[in-house]
Amino acid sequence: MDKIVLASGNQGKLREFSQLFTTMDIEVIPQAEFKVPEAEETGLTFVENAIIKARNAAEHTGLAAIADDSGIEVDYLLGAPGIYSARYAGVDANDENNLNALLAALEGVPEQQRTARYQCCLVMMRHAKDPTPLICQADWRGAILAAPMGQGGFGYDPIFWVTDSQCSAAQLSATEKHAISHRGKAIRQFMQAFRDETSPY
Repeated sequence: MDKIVLASGNQGKLREFSQLFTTMDIEVIPQAEFKVPEAEETGLTFVENAIIKARNAAEHTGLAAIADDSGIEVDYLLGAPGIYSARYAGVDANDENNLNALLAALEGVPEQQRTARYQCCLVMMRHAKDPTPLICQADWRGAILAAPMGQGGFGYDPIFWVTDSQCSAAQLSATEKHAISHRGKAIRQFMQAFRDETSPY
């Protein structure tokens, strides 16, 4: 079985990755088990930050590492919170703080102007000096609600309206969410690319 270090301390992401990788013969080990220090996310794009995190985990463990950088982009806010989604309300903000900050930023904005998308950029570094990391990116389009709905998911899920499902992301089951989410799409891209790369033919 292949081993890959997951460069994240986010419990919601760890849970989702563990569920999604069950179909592959890969053991995903969170970087905390190796006491890997958190990387400083100094990039200006999702892909830059994902590479920084994956390279950091690979350097400290000597194993291949996978990282994702993801967030939510609101058209009315010119793409904000974007790469700052996890710290939109401040460095020490939690999910509730960030969600409330976004609702405050959109207070009074009409429904038709609240379009948004989740973005996920997934990167695998085979080793710390990998010159051609495997990069997969996907989005999930929807809109921002005026108030939270649902108890599931994490992050901005309670205020992310999924038009096709006519509910918030927090009202979807884990299986339903994985089938259509930005992270689910990016991981399926990764699975296919990983299979293609490791195939003997």
